[in-house]
Amino acid sequence: MATTSRPQHREGAQTAATGLTLFAAVMLFIAGILDVFRGIMGIAEDDVYVTTPNYIFKFDLTSWGWINLLFGALAVIVSFGLFTAKTWARVVGVGIAALLLIANFLSIPYYPVWSLTLIALYAFIIWALCVVRKDPMSD
Repeated sequence: MATTSRPQHREGAQTAATGLTLFAAVMLFIAGILDVFRGIMGIAEDDVYVTTPNYIFKFDLTSWGWINLLFGALAVIVSFGLFTAKTWARVVGVGIAALLLIANFLSIPYYPVWSLTLIALYAFIIWALCVVRKDPMSD
């Protein structure tokens, strides 16, 4: 009886791992597209964002636009690697999501609700990419 439950356990673990990777890929793609749009808004028109004169991390909003555009485009590219379940994409995906989480934290005074929403999205992406482990019995 124990020998039949072990393969079922591996199948269930593999299904969960595939589901979490797919979840992270879709979320990274969506959040990356949203950051690309946010970057375009910052580059095209500085009047979209609220300016905060007494913020310690004061950056030009056009600079924030370029940062969001670049990292958002990288997130979209990495999400395509996640759709194919590549290991390099999981590693780079965690790094890109972490950098975008930090960038969104620093831009909270300029766009608070949207920044907090994207922080939560990137935290879920990092969690989903880190919780998936390769099954040693599958090799």
